[in-house]
Amino acid sequence: MSHTLFISDLHLCESQPRTTRLFLDFARNTAPQADALYILGDLFEYWAGDDDLNTPFHQQIIAAIRELSKKVTPVFIMHGNRDFLMDEQLAQSCQATLLTDPTLLDLYGTATLLTHGDALCTDDTEYQAFRQQVRQPAWRNSFLAQPLAQRKAQIEQLRKMSEEQKQTKAMEIMDVSPAAVAELFRAYHYPRLIHGHTHRQKHHLHEVDGRTCDRWVLGDWHDTGNALRCDAAGCSFQKLE
Repeated sequence: MSHTLFISDLHLCESQPRTTRLFLDFARNTAPQADALYILGDLFEYWAGDDDLNTPFHQQIIAAIRELSKKVTPVFIMHGNRDFLMDEQLAQSCQATLLTDPTLLDLYGTATLLTHGDALCTDDTEYQAFRQQVRQPAWRNSFLAQPLAQRKAQIEQLRKMSEEQKQTKAMEIMDVSPAAVAELFRAYHYPRLIHGHTHRQKHHLHEVDGRTCDRWVLGDWHDTGNALRCDAAGCSFQKLE
């Protein structure tokens, strides 16, 4: 049956070879059966800029996506909070399409809204302030003007600080805000919603303005791979090992 696959939060990096093998196997054996593959953010653990395309590790991932998109399955990539600096040079190398966040599509007759999900975590005001800062063109241009090695060192420092801050934050703060979710449903006329970011794989039903709305949360690839498979009959999670 015709179907589309959605994944997110792989956090691919050289220090996680098992996750890399899972993704390469997925790209080679599972994804080619789909009508399209959507990667909804944090494909990489971090992305310091498109001038970092040519490392052997990045080339391995890019080649797998390019082979998939070139032969059978269109690939669409959305920025995450870790790899928001991905740009057109990366997309062209992968022969993939970069998506704006959010993106609304007609999926087998059902309006479906795609987002990474971090913008919905509005209770984490500290993170939202940081997110707003680094998404500004002026910040982006200034950061990318620095040497690649310097950028990577800064990102490593920011990641360390982020992990330390997580230890002091309540789990609820780092999840999506019900009010933000309801507002997004209203803004796009109550579509099905698919997102990642929180790593809390689950299917939720929301009652918004007298309507029942679906929200599908994609899981991370920390222990095993996983995907959301959607077709004309609906959606279901798939475990990838």
